[in-house]
Amino acid sequence: MTEITTFETRKANLGETRVTNSQASIPPGGALLKVERFAFTANNVTYGVVGERIGYWKFFPTADEDWGVIPVWGIAEVIESDGELPVGDRLYGYFPMASHLVIEPARVKEANLFDGAAHRAELPPVYNRYSRLAADPAYESAMDDERMVLWPLYATSFCLYDWLLDNDWHGAEQVILPSASSKTAIGTAYAIRTDPNPPRLVGVTSSRNVEAVKALGLYDDVVLYEDIETGVAQKASVIVDMSGSGEVLGRLHKLLGDNMRFTSNVGVTHYSGAGMGPDFIKDRSAMFFAPGHIQKRSKDWGPGEFDRKAAEFWHDATVKSRDWLKINRQSGIDAIGEAYMDVLAGKTVADSAWVVGF
Repeated sequence: MTEITTFETRKANLGETRVTNSQASIPPGGALLKVERFAFTANNVTYGVVGERIGYWKFFPTADEDWGVIPVWGIAEVIESDGELPVGDRLYGYFPMASHLVIEPARVKEANLFDGAAHRAELPPVYNRYSRLAADPAYESAMDDERMVLWPLYATSFCLYDWLLDNDWHGAEQVILPSASSKTAIGTAYAIRTDPNPPRLVGVTSSRNVEAVKALGLYDDVVLYEDIETGVAQKASVIVDMSGSGEVLGRLHKLLGDNMRFTSNVGVTHYSGAGMGPDFIKDRSAMFFAPGHIQKRSKDWGPGEFDRKAAEFWHDATVKSRDWLKINRQSGIDAIGEAYMDVLAGKTVADSAWVVGF
């Protein structure tokens, strides 16, 4: 019997964590996966912050409902199987912060499969799908760490760019990206830069990250948070926000007024500053949900076309990101705890990312 070690978080207080142990039980037709390693970024903190509202806690339920497991993107190997999934297969996808995961393979194809577990049936399909790495003709093992860190972020970036196009940029003359040093913001900037006629791109960042953001060469203007009122032009604007900072968004909304055409709330890199104040314009703001956009485009474009376009963008943007991205790869429960607390506190520097494993 295999023991599963899991890193759990108190849902009401993301700063409180614990490690639990349980025994793996494989159902008929099921498979046991050993999680090799996974990335932990501000994107995963967002899963915890909006876990109740969007359902992220439901993917990997715990025995105690006050505690949850934040989902992560990683790679795992099949070590036991009672069905058609062969032992030794390596899968990329959505995992718990745990040493192992039991799945019930469904719709198994050469390139991918789904976890058909009953508790995941009503959850977004994009999170239930696992890629079979050996079947991907473009797979490069040397890009494993970058796949774990950047695929979910840059897939969201590609969705954001496509969403902006689908909405004619909301009539904006400039796109403003608070938390411009975040990887999803950088990916969005990469995507916008592929457009033949993009609006002006404005990155808003901290003094700690300003030189790194300028060095990317992606933003037309780079504005410090403390200089928003003097540095952001009074033009028709769409805000793609990765910060989740009510203070920052409130100041931008107050400054722009009617020029604030729309705000897409994407992330919460400024976790401790979440919560919107009186100047926040709610009726022109909405949470962006990438799986919903993916489902829309899958219907618009036909099977596999979104995946093809997103994968092409991801590969190109990831190669560019090698100029600045440093992977901090560590193993062990202490390293996982360190990565978690580092990202939760917003201490991870802009040009680095954690990849960890048990």
